[in-house]
Amino acid sequence: MTPSLDEIMEATFGIKNRPSSDCGPSGSDRATERGYTLVALLALMSIMALLLIAATPSIRHQTQRSLENEAISRGEEVAEAIRQFVHAHSGQLPTSIDQLLEGNPVGAKNVQILRPSAARDPLSSSGEWKLISPTDPALIRFQTAVTVYAGGQPPQTRDQMIGQKFQLRVTNVLDTGSEESAPGGEDDSMGSSGPFIGVASRSRRASIITYYGIERHDKWIFTPLFR
Repeated sequence: MTPSLDEIMEATFGIKNRPSSDCGPSGSDRATERGYTLVALLALMSIMALLLIAATPSIRHQTQRSLENEAISRGEEVAEAIRQFVHAHSGQLPTSIDQLLEGNPVGAKNVQILRPSAARDPLSSSGEWKLISPTDPALIRFQTAVTVYAGGQPPQTRDQMIGQKFQLRVTNVLDTGSEESAPGGEDDSMGSSGPFIGVASRSRRASIITYYGIERHDKWIFTPLFR
């Protein structure tokens, strides 16, 4: 049963309204009690508003964390789809996300290797992944960051064909330079239109989750090279 306003006021502030049938209180007493009730109600509403304001950053924080976890999950699905595509096409890289969605030819039909939901970047408003070509400097920077994160040990791919065909070299792995601050906003450039070996988010915001020690969305690169 839902408590009445008088019951809430009594439990919260110790204010109890006497029923109007009592003979004791005069009209002015009842008006005073109603005034106390109104003040108590306003105070309760103020407390609730303050609690809501205090909880807002936590809700926003949790929402971003959830989106980042989803972005990592989808990005790694794209990396796996690239790996499968390369094997099915004699070492050729895909040139568009659509090719991954179409799947690999098996017999008389194509077998799906990428779910439509994974083809969308949850961190950017456009939903489009930025395509990373094998010669993109961002790929070298990511490999350097992963190497430093691993204590100076260069990352090795579990796929021998991928590793041999698209091997990268990292120099000066202990000298990573100054880290750029996250400018916010999104990268609206077209990105690579040719063969790509990985994808990255278009969001240039600072992250809550660290991915291989990296705290900026567009610096996370999802590629079969380091899986």
